[in-house]
Amino acid sequence: MKKKIIITASIFGALAVIAGAFGAHSLEGSISPKNLEIWHTAVQYQFYHVFALLFLSTLSRFKTRLLGYCYYLFTFGIIFFSGSLYLLACDDLLDWGIIPVLVPITPIGGLLFIGAWIILLTAALRNKLSGGSSEHRA
Repeated sequence: MKKKIIITASIFGALAVIAGAFGAHSLEGSISPKNLEIWHTAVQYQFYHVFALLFLSTLSRFKTRLLGYCYYLFTFGIIFFSGSLYLLACDDLLDWGIIPVLVPITPIGGLLFIGAWIILLTAALRNKLSGGSSEHRA
């Protein structure tokens, strides 16, 4: 699981750098300042959760399904939250008219992020992430 998490974080990290540079150098002047701010929010949250994934990879030695759930929730949270914000930011530029479709997707991504953090908290509170005797239980 550790390798899978690191690979996912690496891909999302590289994409976040690319998206940040693209927003700063190519989108400025092409989209409204409000949409550029939305783009930057997407980049920020993508980076925050890349770091969360990397942290999660350090915990993979603890054999608990809860960390697997966190991995999927963080991953799909990035796709739904940041991905929908990238598209929303470029809606005027692309003229796809997709805002009505994307409006509910962004909060779903946010809920996935929140869920991952709550599950991580739950794993810690259940003593699944400590050196105690229960560390290898599911």
